[in-house]
Amino acid sequence: MRVLIVRLSSMGDVVHTLPALTDAARANATIKFDWAVDEAFANIPAWHTHVENVFPVALRRWRRELTSGDGRSEVKDYLKALRSEPYDAIVDLQGEFKSAFVARQARGPRYGYDGASAREWGAHLVYRNKLAVAKGEHSMARMRRLLSQALSYSYDEGLIDYGIARARLPSPALQTDKPYVVFIHSTSWTSKNWPEQYWRELAERATVAGLSVVLPWGSEAECERSHRIAAGVANAIVLPKLSISDKASIISRATATVGLDTGLSHIAAALDVPSVTLYGATDPNMCGTIGKNQIRITSEFECVNCHDTDCSFTKSAFKPACFEAMTPDSVWRRLEQLLGASVKSEHAYQIA
Repeated sequence: MRVLIVRLSSMGDVVHTLPALTDAARANATIKFDWAVDEAFANIPAWHTHVENVFPVALRRWRRELTSGDGRSEVKDYLKALRSEPYDAIVDLQGEFKSAFVARQARGPRYGYDGASAREWGAHLVYRNKLAVAKGEHSMARMRRLLSQALSYSYDEGLIDYGIARARLPSPALQTDKPYVVFIHSTSWTSKNWPEQYWRELAERATVAGLSVVLPWGSEAECERSHRIAAGVANAIVLPKLSISDKASIISRATATVGLDTGLSHIAAALDVPSVTLYGATDPNMCGTIGKNQIRITSEFECVNCHDTDCSFTKSAFKPACFEAMTPDSVWRRLEQLLGASVKSEHAYQIA
């Protein structure tokens, strides 16, 4: 059985899609998946043991480049590859207009959320088979339920396996003889960014404890932020520009991570790396990290879970206001707790 998965974005949601594929593979050992995904996240589906072909999608860029011969040629090649063979099922796990459009281009019966379940009403009109999946649950749970309905299998909701083959990750592009903690310090929403001064104070505590602090980044603004956090902090390492797979490889070997509600934090959880993740503007019950050895710290501020991209709270000059009380001291205590549990677990494993 060959199935096309359509889940274009975001990075965290692409990661949250992986357990659904593992569920399906447990139910049908012969199943093979192809995956249409935003080109920025095309590394991720290939980590799964049952994904064969990945189709990078660049709708925004293609719209800009359709006036050029090279642009039209790229789109033509993409469509030719996507339509090269029919699928037993095409399952849109995103439920938006753009994902429904991509699903419409492939050959085979299309499955997706019904009108009441889709993220964007109207996307469901593209699907031959419209399935009801109640809103209000974590995105991972909803995708697992949709795929199981589309392919008619049952699964154990309590068993979560991302199906990542570590052999598909590259060798780590980091040379250090010290144990290290990765700081996942930036997100696309300013409302989710823990203050830089807090990161610096936490980095100083970590290095005094004998850890290196590793700082990944994606954009130039994040690179500059990494350097500001690292400035004057012993054993702080700002990574060079790396692919998502390279970052995942480095994260997979970390002693722990401290992160925000962003894609790399979900990758750490998927790799079972002990992690402390900080939540203010977003609700971890809807989009939080899921994995072993995960600690979520949630704000108790009055407008927590506002889901605003920028902090609009006017009664405080501290931004984001919901993170003011989430101090480096409180985060360090939870990280120490996690590191202690990790060391004990590792020691027990070696003895066994």
